[in-house]
Amino acid sequence: MGGLALKATTREILGKKTRFLRRQGITPAHLFGHNLKSLTLQCNTAELQHIIAKVGTTTLFNLEIDTEKRSRKVLIREIQNNALSKKILHVDFYQIRKTEKIKAEVPIVLVGEAPAMKVKGRLLTQNLTSLSVECLPDKLPPEIEVDLSPLEEAGQVIHVRDLALDPDITVTNDADQLIVKISEKAVAKVEEEVVEAKAAAPAEAGTAPTD
Repeated sequence: MGGLALKATTREILGKKTRFLRRQGITPAHLFGHNLKSLTLQCNTAELQHIIAKVGTTTLFNLEIDTEKRSRKVLIREIQNNALSKKILHVDFYQIRKTEKIKAEVPIVLVGEAPAMKVKGRLLTQNLTSLSVECLPDKLPPEIEVDLSPLEEAGQVIHVRDLALDPDITVTNDADQLIVKISEKAVAKVEEEVVEAKAAAPAEAGTAPTD
């Protein structure tokens, strides 16, 4: 198999003891799949980070396990990070079958320029950042591009139903779900009051206050 590859070894250290692996630059992992017995693995953290940066969670790559002659075609299904340090704690790999459809969250990428944004006082809002799809592994796109060039006026929008995708890709989002919209910025109307400072007229000499 060609393409990107990540080496992994079988893991015997389990539970809380895995913290010792992380200190050595090793990340605990699991491999699972449909009708597949789960495997407990570990891999070099630096190499794993490189793969994650390249493939995200929507691109297939080869997982080379030390006890096996042939690599396995997998996706990264889940990445667990430390809430504070953001360091990787654990990764789940999912082995795919070429003839079995998979479900995935594919990131949405905005491309092009919206002519409507050339006018001052307008705002472009992206309501949806990923699309839920189901398809065969070789049809899974790494990202879905949304072209902004049709948005010429304020008030125009792009819905899920407006996307032109491969007919072999099934989108599970609601067709009416909003992806992008152009709106006028809410500008507060501030009325400026001009106050002229006038010097108080001096009281007339000899005038006494009345009771």
